[in-house]
Amino acid sequence: MSATGLEVFDTTLQETNHWLKLMMGELGTDSRRTAFGALRGTLHALRDRIGVDNAAHLGSQMPMLLRGAYYERWRPAATPTRERHLADFIDHVADEMPRDSQTNPAEAARACFSVMSQCLDRGEMLKLRKVLPHEALNLWPDSLLRN
Repeated sequence: MSATGLEVFDTTLQETNHWLKLMMGELGTDSRRTAFGALRGTLHALRDRIGVDNAAHLGSQMPMLLRGAYYERWRPAATPTRERHLADFIDHVADEMPRDSQTNPAEAARACFSVMSQCLDRGEMLKLRKVLPHEALNLWPDSLLRN
């Protein structure tokens, strides 16, 4: 018997749990709350930076449950943001993370980019890194920097 009785919901729960497990590993925590806060904060900052078309394309590749968190509180008319430096992007990540988070926002972004590189299409990841501040490449997995 499935957990919810609906295959589409069971699938998104399983896929979302996979992303959270990877985030927990990257962050060295056993807290799903911590992993989710870091993931959502980074995804929001990324979504706001990459423009409407890229944001919609990226969102379409996520598990349905994460997609909902990704689009939460989105204001497309206010995007893309214009962070030119890594510190500005990291500040945006920090602003999107839970107020009580103890996770370093740069570490959250690094972990999120690593998880995304494991779960999403490589071509999409290569395209995304071109629209972020060049300094943000310091946070990307080495496997994506070789191209």
